[in-house]
Amino acid sequence: MFELTVLLSAAVASSMAQNPAPLGPVAHAGVKFARVYALIQEHAMDRLDPDHLVFDGGIRGMLATLDPFSAFFDPEQFAMLQRQTRGEALGFGSILYVTPGKVLVLETARGSPSWRAGLGPGDRIVEVNGHRLDTLSFPSMIQLLRQARSHPVRLGVIHPGHYVAQDVELEPAEVALPTVDMDFKFARADIGYIHISGFEEQTPVEVYQGIEKLGGARLKGLLLDLRDNHGGLVASAVRVASLFLKPGRVVLTIRGRSVKPQIERTLPAPSLFTFPIVVLVNGGTASAAEILSAALEEHDRAVIAGEPTFGKGLVQSVLPLPDHTGMALVTAQYFTPSGRSIQRPLPGTALARSSLDLGQPSRFYTDDGRPLRGGGGITPDVTIPGLVFDPWMSFLGEGGYFTRFASHYLSLHARPPRSFEPDAKVLDDFRQYLHSDDVRAPEPYWSRDQAWLKLRIRAALLNLVYGLKVGNEAEMRGDPQVQKALALFPRVESILRGPAGAHAATRPAAGHPPQS
Repeated sequence: MFELTVLLSAAVASSMAQNPAPLGPVAHAGVKFARVYALIQEHAMDRLDPDHLVFDGGIRGMLATLDPFSAFFDPEQFAMLQRQTRGEALGFGSILYVTPGKVLVLETARGSPSWRAGLGPGDRIVEVNGHRLDTLSFPSMIQLLRQARSHPVRLGVIHPGHYVAQDVELEPAEVALPTVDMDFKFARADIGYIHISGFEEQTPVEVYQGIEKLGGARLKGLLLDLRDNHGGLVASAVRVASLFLKPGRVVLTIRGRSVKPQIERTLPAPSLFTFPIVVLVNGGTASAAEILSAALEEHDRAVIAGEPTFGKGLVQSVLPLPDHTGMALVTAQYFTPSGRSIQRPLPGTALARSSLDLGQPSRFYTDDGRPLRGGGGITPDVTIPGLVFDPWMSFLGEGGYFTRFASHYLSLHARPPRSFEPDAKVLDDFRQYLHSDDVRAPEPYWSRDQAWLKLRIRAALLNLVYGLKVGNEAEMRGDPQVQKALALFPRVESILRGPAGAHAATRPAAGHPPQS
């Protein structure tokens, strides 16, 4: 990077000497940057790292003045981003529960280094490369685990039911990170459930395979959970939309100052699934997840339920830079099929009000004439508030008491069956366990939280015995938002029915937002 900057400075200086004509704004800014950089290198009290000056000071400083989303990636971060886009990560394929002095394995990905070494749910890691974890401070333990995940490592592991650690040697490898991280079926209603954590290259295939596994086109409905999905590849969201929408339907339009307007439509092949859909969203649903939600809503294909979404409707182009670095830059804005901007205004930034928003209509409608709300984000058709834990339940969750109790419980009892349901005796054991750690259970909270206490204890035990997927499914089946969304399916058709012919003449043409 130092050589690149010196060459840039020399080239600019040469250009000025050979051509005294006025410089363009970009070249003029480059000259100012090069002069400041040269003065710092010549006169600063201490010798400075050129990469730090250019990467952290120059590039990151410039991007910080634009918006909260543009970012610079150093070589390690850029390589990680590329792996993530492919749905991969470098590591051992384990999901760990970490608490001071104790590390438990919750899940190992099939085919991963951890899986091949025989690690599984409930295994306790007590040593990493000769360092006993119970002798380290919590920050030191976290740092050791982070450093170890990208290098060969020797672990001391105690398997459930054993008391002596076994040495396990692991080599890091590229591990697949599926974005469909949960799928199951409500058998009585014959309705499938799928949660998408993000949109990467393989997401459309994962969604299709997940639906087929649950029953495919024979399902009576699909609950598509996009809560806390922060987005990802827009092309992936378009392909997922193509599974449910008719061919050629507009999914979004892209417009920017230096970007030619572009309309993204569903694939020409017929949609594979026509069953009713309820999409569950919340404040963590953003970007590509909002694009998919809006397309299904505006084409009257799905009921959107939950809480208002985040409101991020920006095109972030990832641009490669020298020295294996990269930059994410906001280059355009997304508009929904009806012409809505998903992006919420961000006061104090370049996104306080985009020029692309000017001239937008104040009213929006679905294909069938249902009114929609603009102003950023997606407002659900049916509001279902998320669960708000009382302070005591939040304390127990943040302190890891459910997983810690589950580990303690398994050391004293046989493996529970998948159908295990905590009874009054298990709750009493949990209360005694809290007392042994000097945690008292306030009576008003204890009485009110019985159902949630049982659900969290059950999920934690199933996590350690059968893996994270089984425990998470148990917890999701008991989620009040999921249960209320499931109850909407008999009403999907009536919710999606708009006033016959109303506003048809005043709706903007699909996929063609008003020009500014």
